[in-house]
Amino acid sequence: MTYTSSGLRTGRRFVSPSPADASDAATRTPTVEIVIPVYNEERALPGCIRTLHARLRDELPYPWQITVADNASVDGTLTVAQELAQELPGVGVVHMDRKGRGLALRTVWGASDADIVVYMDVDLSTGLDGLLPLIAPLASGHSDLAIGSRLAPGARTVRGPRREFISRCYNGLIRLTHGARFTDAQCGFKAARTEVLRPLLTKTRDDAWFFDTELLLLAEHNGLRIHEVPVDWVEDVDTRVDVVGTATDDLKGLWRMARLKASGAARVPVPSRPEPAAEHPDAVLAPDAARAQLAWQIGCFVAIGIASTAGQALLYWLLRGWWPPVLANFVSLLVLTLLNTEANRRLTFRYAAPDVGARRAHLSAGALFVLGYLVTSGAVLLFRDAEPDASAGAETLVLAVSSVLVTGVRFLVLRLAVFRRRTS
Repeated sequence: MTYTSSGLRTGRRFVSPSPADASDAATRTPTVEIVIPVYNEERALPGCIRTLHARLRDELPYPWQITVADNASVDGTLTVAQELAQELPGVGVVHMDRKGRGLALRTVWGASDADIVVYMDVDLSTGLDGLLPLIAPLASGHSDLAIGSRLAPGARTVRGPRREFISRCYNGLIRLTHGARFTDAQCGFKAARTEVLRPLLTKTRDDAWFFDTELLLLAEHNGLRIHEVPVDWVEDVDTRVDVVGTATDDLKGLWRMARLKASGAARVPVPSRPEPAAEHPDAVLAPDAARAQLAWQIGCFVAIGIASTAGQALLYWLLRGWWPPVLANFVSLLVLTLLNTEANRRLTFRYAAPDVGARRAHLSAGALFVLGYLVTSGAVLLFRDAEPDASAGAETLVLAVSSVLVTGVRFLVLRLAVFRRRTS
């Protein structure tokens, strides 16, 4: 299998499963291409490819091929890769004139003839025991993308506290800013069904490390199924990732993705699939599931409500030094209502009514804002009329108590009306 210097495919060769596995060939028709992006890896590459090749040859029950994507290496990586391609069946090489993991994946994945495309790091930090569980849900058609996760329950990770802290903060930031449900955006162990991947690739722009996050956010935004596999992962202490530079690029990327989704430009045509019975609008949850869902909603709503009430009280207290009570309450309530509604949409009710968009949620919450403003402002004004010499702290306490009452009403309205699953 050979490639042009621009990364476009000029040949193709898959290695079929061993004869012992051929009896079940009818259920193992999907083909798999595994891409290994490399930059100046002449020493690590032979061991990686031989280890991976042996594992695929002996255990993978699907036709497969390995592609080494050379990202403009300046050492002997390309020569080593070409020698391995001559030595091992099913190994190919693509050379690109520019660096970038995202560029390599977009180029090779976009030109792939395989049904399923996979990516893993050259250092094999992720245990290969997770490879078949990564591919299987895609081969069955159950999921669209699959990712290895170092943060999912059951994962076993060996890495320093600095990398652990940075990883958790970054993934937490993704969930906070985009409401993402996947746990680990940057693990170098991912797979996708090619037919659903190609439309997403047309929207990706990052050529470097943010490509992973960009792709997952686009997939989730378009309603694709992302399967997470807990993996065994050992940190490569010789990593060449520029943490500070990568973090800066990631923040810019998150902002760009937020604008892309807000404009509607992040939508792509995706293959349709039958809606499962459990997701049908008329479906009724089993009692245990309904109780679990209600417990989740109450717990989440209470936590968000406490944070919102405290935030509103703090903002009111700060604004009260410059503005009269009614105006200070209006601004503090407006700001925290917007934040509260968005938090509840993304966390509290995301499973009960995943089809509710931001516009519907915030428009519906407008009436609740009016109710909350009238009740809380009325409580503060009545208190000031009864206690004209009361301090700002006492006013704040009255505001907090009235806000708690309004919060209870908000929960009932949001659960029973705003975020109720539509039946048509």
